Amino acid sequence: MDLQLLLALLLGIAAIIIIVLKTRLDAFLALLIAALLTGTIAGMPMLDTLSALTTGFGNTLASIGIVIGLGVGIGKILEVSGAADAIAKAFLKAFGKGREEWAMASVGSVVSIPVFVDSAYVIMNPLARSIARVKRGGYVALALALGGGMTLTHHMVPPTPGPLAAAGILGADLGLVVLTGLIFTVILIPVVVIYARWMGPKLEEELLPDIREAVYGKVEALAEATGSATLAAVGARIAGDDKDEPAAPTFSTELDEVRPDGAKPHKIGALLGSIPLVVPLLLILANTLTVSIDRNQQGILTGDFDMSNWVRPFAFLGHPVVALIIGLVLAVYVLLPRWTPQKKVASWLSQAAASAGSVLLITGAGGGFGLVLRQSGVGDALAEAIGSINMPAFLVPFIVASLVRLAQGSGTVAIITAASVTAPLLGTLGLNPVVAVLATTTGSILFSYFNDSMYWVFTRFTGLEGISGVKAWSGITTAIWVASIPLLFITYLIM
Repeated sequence: MDLQLLLALLLGIAAIIIIVLKTRLDAFLALLIAALLTGTIAGMPMLDTLSALTTGFGNTLASIGIVIGLGVGIGKILEVSGAADAIAKAFLKAFGKGREEWAMASVGSVVSIPVFVDSAYVIMNPLARSIARVKRGGYVALALALGGGMTLTHHMVPPTPGPLAAAGILGADLGLVVLTGLIFTVILIPVVVIYARWMGPKLEEELLPDIREAVYGKVEALAEATGSATLAAVGARIAGDDKDEPAAPTFSTELDEVRPDGAKPHKIGALLGSIPLVVPLLLILANTLTVSIDRNQQGILTGDFDMSNWVRPFAFLGHPVVALIIGLVLAVYVLLPRWTPQKKVASWLSQAAASAGSVLLITGAGGGFGLVLRQSGVGDALAEAIGSINMPAFLVPFIVASLVRLAQGSGTVAIITAASVTAPLLGTLGLNPVVAVLATTTGSILFSYFNDSMYWVFTRFTGLEGISGVKAWSGITTAIWVASIPLLFITYLIM
């Protein structure tokens, strides 16, 4: 590889890492600066570098920006309406006693598809605490299973922003990304549960005293006063009974703040609550399936083709923009009661849009960085260099995402950076765009620790500090990362 182009790439990625870690600037500015720096060092004229950056930014947001905005809107309505809580309770009932970790991992993976993982964990954590109190123990295992399940879909299943952005940057079929991401999630959930059940009991005694009291009540003080009381008996006295089944926790939502006097509390069942999430996903998958059938019938497996008339309605309704518009309309009119003020709904959607703003900017900047890499020749040179190394092509985005994740913490930034670096290499590497997306998303799961906001959300709410937090959260994310490698290799061979 040309030394100048290699230097341009290395300094560009280093600039992202250093700016995010060592300055007051954020990932958006880091990606912009890195793109300008990479193009200049690679020998592109400055105005050409700027043109590539702005063009790449616009092209990326044109394909994915609306979808991200709609996705976070659906997530916000699920949150404030209590639909996410209803889904959680249904999973617990379905799995039954003794399988609470499976239920928590499963419900976490579902809730975290539309709701950003940090917020989703805060919303669902009271459920883990309630179950642990009734069980008289096992809080850490439940919290780990919940957080691990959320991590799976947060990193791998659109409309979560990271995989959405990667699909847009790499030109992958969104329906296939959703489908394969869900398959990976189902296969990896046992890894989450096994790790939670193995590590959870080891760390239960490491809980901070205030969190232990918040979860189990004043168990230790009462036990000391009664002398011979066992933990289970004390727990029963605190709970007021000795029921075996977990009590259904009570959640308050923002709807309570706007409910008019005399109006009954708004209750949503799991089936109703899942409609705004399930309908868009089914429409997107139907689009992918019908288009694939049409291609096979016409014998045109790649490139443009003349779509049959019977497929066009599915293609329209299953377009991610249309599907998520339908999902958001359903969320507002199915999940929210008629007495919800229009201004309050607009306020919630504005909050969702604000939370999506930084992700949109980072995604667009990542697309601009990728186009600079392509037009500067860095992408082609990197592809030639990697082609001379005897390693599977999917390891390129996987390793890049892993390194960026370790360096700066954000899984979303790691996904977008790896996708941007990989996009110019797809043709030369012969790598399927869907496999490339999965490689960036799974690589970004590696060893969440102090520079990741989710690490602090988990440890603060779970009550683990120092090495205990690392064993719990950093450990479970690394276990998922390791387990994803053979899955990626199999997918690479198939696709």
